[in-house]
Amino acid sequence: MVLNNIEKLLEKYENGETTLKEEQQLKNYFSQETVAPHLEMYKPMFAYFLVNEKEQFTKDVPLKKSFKFNYKWISVAAVVVLLFGFYFNSSLFQDDDLGTYDDPMLAYNEVVKSLELISSNFNKGANKINYLEEVQKGVSNVEYLNEMNKKASLIFKTE
Repeated sequence: MVLNNIEKLLEKYENGETTLKEEQQLKNYFSQETVAPHLEMYKPMFAYFLVNEKEQFTKDVPLKKSFKFNYKWISVAAVVVLLFGFYFNSSLFQDDDLGTYDDPMLAYNEVVKSLELISSNFNKGANKINYLEEVQKGVSNVEYLNEMNKKASLIFKTE
């Protein structure tokens, strides 16, 4: 009957369903000299648990004095930064000139100038990567050679 009970407890233990009291029963059983032969493999594990329970950490842990941080100064600094931000933000936009044009033709000419500037700079960048077309031609030649290699291996049955 005891052996049957121990086997049930082991099954519960392996499923993680045992209580501390049941685990103590298992430890007590496996700490005995005589254990059922088919349960002999569990004996070292529970012996380790018993020894591990008795271990204690005895080394002193030195505690460093930590830097005491004063959070009051952070709040003062945050208020100062916000005040500077509001001051400079309001002084930058005092005039209501938002860059609008009254004359539509003048606005059109300015837009054309801006777009021409963007286009010329974009074309400079595009000219620098023209070599990629040559790289693409080389890649297509390599793909063609790979395809030829596959066909030749089928003909000569090298695979």
